[in-house]
Amino acid sequence: MRLTVFTPTYNRRDLLARAYESLKRQTSKDFEWLIVDDGSTDCTDDYVKAWIDEGVIPIRYHYRENGGKMRAHNTGVSLSHTDLFMCLDSDDLLTDTAVADMLAAYDLAAGKAGDGKPVGGVVAHKGKSETDLLGEKEFPDVETSTLYGLYLKGFSGETTLMYETRLLRMFPFPEIEGEKYVPEDYIYDKIDEVCVLAVLPRIVTVCEIVGDGYTESVRKLRRENVNAWYLYYEQRAYITPPGLLKLKYLGRYVIYSKRSQRPVFAGSRLGRMNILLGCIYGGFLILAHRE
Repeated sequence: MRLTVFTPTYNRRDLLARAYESLKRQTSKDFEWLIVDDGSTDCTDDYVKAWIDEGVIPIRYHYRENGGKMRAHNTGVSLSHTDLFMCLDSDDLLTDTAVADMLAAYDLAAGKAGDGKPVGGVVAHKGKSETDLLGEKEFPDVETSTLYGLYLKGFSGETTLMYETRLLRMFPFPEIEGEKYVPEDYIYDKIDEVCVLAVLPRIVTVCEIVGDGYTESVRKLRRENVNAWYLYYEQRAYITPPGLLKLKYLGRYVIYSKRSQRPVFAGSRLGRMNILLGCIYGGFLILAHRE
């Protein structure tokens, strides 16, 4: 098998059934489904055991104490036996040709490079349905790109990502005491430094937003994971080209430096003038109740 389809889950057994049905319909069976149960109390294991006994697709199930999605992701990467790794959230499902499409796009891009970097995976669209994008704008017309590069070129939306497993092992999510979440782009920005992705302008994942999902709770995530958001905003402020977007990241860097009780100026790679601009914009965000 070439691909691990990884699903972190926490008390989502009913939603998992939708993901399972979509995996059974895959035209390519060159994958294993790896479920990391992050401390569920809803008998998820009984459901998964029944699916394993069906023997339709290869499934591995691993239970761990609740530690948040990022720790579950690190666990999944460590347990993977395949060269390629793709995350399927418990509230998502795959289109019938998703695995085949992602593997074909990766193989087609093998040996190619962008900006002097090798291809290390594939990025495809996520949709509200198989025809309706989850976002406002499609990918720019490019064969390869870094993930952040797509957004800087005008893309706006959600993505499905498949990476070489070795890259995810090189860049694990930081595990911060007392916090359970790290913005995913914090790691993807680091992977961008060493590789590009093959761009597949096709919806391969369909997402159903649920009330207790991560997508609808950004404010709560920021409040409860201030150190993680500090790391994210500091990195984004550093790598983003000059302009309004960089100013926004600088402002939030200053805010989360304070919230995580870190020095704003000392030891920063951002430069004193950039940080001063961030102080001004951060003050505006607070006065405008946007942070």
